[in-house]
Amino acid sequence: MSYSETWGTPYDPHSHVSSWASEDDTNHNALVNLEAPASRPELLGLIEDVLEEEDQLSRRAKWAKVHDYYHQQAALLPLWGRRIVAIVNTRLSGYQAGHQQFDFPVHRLVPVEGSNKVTISPGAQTGRFESVGHMNPHTYRPNEFFSNNWVYEGLVSYGEEGQILPSLAQSWTVKDTADGGSKYTFQLRPNVSFHDGSSWNCQAAKMNIDHVFAGELKEPVWHGWYGVPKYLKNWKCASDMELIMTTSTKFYPFLQELTFIRPLRFLSPNAFSKGNSSDLCTANSCDVGWGTIESDDGTKVTCTGISNITGTGPFAFVSRKENEMSEGNTVDDEVIFKRNENYWGGVPAIEELKVVRYEKPEEIKAALLNGALDIMWGDGILPATDITEIVTRTMDGSNSDLSVFIGEDIQNVVLVLNTGTSPLDDVNTRKAVIHAINKKRLIEKELGGILDPVDNVFPRSMPYCDVDLTPHWDYDIEKAILLSCNQDDNFAVSSSSSNANQNIAIGVVVGLAFLCLALFSVAVIYVRKSKALRAELKRSEGAIQA
Repeated sequence: MSYSETWGTPYDPHSHVSSWASEDDTNHNALVNLEAPASRPELLGLIEDVLEEEDQLSRRAKWAKVHDYYHQQAALLPLWGRRIVAIVNTRLSGYQAGHQQFDFPVHRLVPVEGSNKVTISPGAQTGRFESVGHMNPHTYRPNEFFSNNWVYEGLVSYGEEGQILPSLAQSWTVKDTADGGSKYTFQLRPNVSFHDGSSWNCQAAKMNIDHVFAGELKEPVWHGWYGVPKYLKNWKCASDMELIMTTSTKFYPFLQELTFIRPLRFLSPNAFSKGNSSDLCTANSCDVGWGTIESDDGTKVTCTGISNITGTGPFAFVSRKENEMSEGNTVDDEVIFKRNENYWGGVPAIEELKVVRYEKPEEIKAALLNGALDIMWGDGILPATDITEIVTRTMDGSNSDLSVFIGEDIQNVVLVLNTGTSPLDDVNTRKAVIHAINKKRLIEKELGGILDPVDNVFPRSMPYCDVDLTPHWDYDIEKAILLSCNQDDNFAVSSSSSNANQNIAIGVVVGLAFLCLALFSVAVIYVRKSKALRAELKRSEGAIQA
């Protein structure tokens, strides 16, 4: 058994389930021994099929079949949803929730009193903020989503309820191609400049795409973890402000995947390592640490990184104060961003944004309460007990300087039951484990009660995920005992044999209860402390994920 979590918007469900085809994915290995006649290859085939479905009604029906298929195997137990919490000083108005896990749209906030300079403690991949990394839009860790999202933009953005909204492309059309693919024609937004003053146009767009998908970089170990590099056949400029991207086959989430914060956000051509003449093979924008990557056909891509942090977003990077820790790692004690005075989406009211690093959650809480910190925004920053205390204080009037916003479930934490190992290779044993877990009680006791137990692997607010799956995996200790007995209803047994089996079943359930408590303790540690470790483990596996 192990714990996992879905990826949240805009990755769920399609990108997450697509990753199940990868041999180093936890879910891939857990689904190896499904109850016949179901099989992992058949499930992966259903997933591949739905991704190429154009008709909305047929797509919805196919997704319902996918969800039901893995649900019946009792290999994935949804536990609770994760939520984004924002605690904002009341001197700031205009709060709007973001639509991705690390989407913190600070540029929409308006100072109504006090300084136009604002301090923030944002949620990071490690929980509390440590560093923004090198902020290369074409690579991954240790870059942080939130800071890249402030600085860099894509062709389109992800809106409420999965709407695809214009961003650096102001409009687009989609047409079928003769060979069964799709042709996307983007009209790029005019009169947009990068932070360094260079112009946004199709040449800049094409240069970024050329570098991101050069040679071996399209493969799964690099950028091929998602669908765009797999299905993208070619791209070209039809004019200075018209970009054409063509897919090899139908792939309905194509536009949705263009909303991802990485790896395809747009960098100023002048910020490539050798400026706007940087060759995609000899001076690629990929991280220097990736070295030289050679494909099977002999094509070599040498990664030289970027020379500057320059995008088109609402905030521009200014400076950072680095600090080398005793453990040998380097952190950013503070990072300064300034507003983009020429931002096409409207100049932010916040003049300067300062990201501040704190050693302990107690320091963040104190800074919020004494007014030194304007904003805490994200997941895993403060313990649930601190959040509920601040909520109580704002409601009873003992602290009227803070507003607390708790979002809806944005991704779910899931217990993965490995069907390839005994005793979990038996579906009834997996069901017994599931029914022996009292999710609600454990959440109330260990996680402050601000989260809710969930029934589905993906939040119902995700596209094509609002389905009612039966049987419900509810806490039911009697059902767990019956499943542990694993008796055929038509098989008669003596009273003594029945009592013996019942005693064995009770013993199994008691054992399961202790196991579940132990696992839940691990889960709490997982939620509170292990994000940095998980990031390092994912990196060591060689699979680079967004």
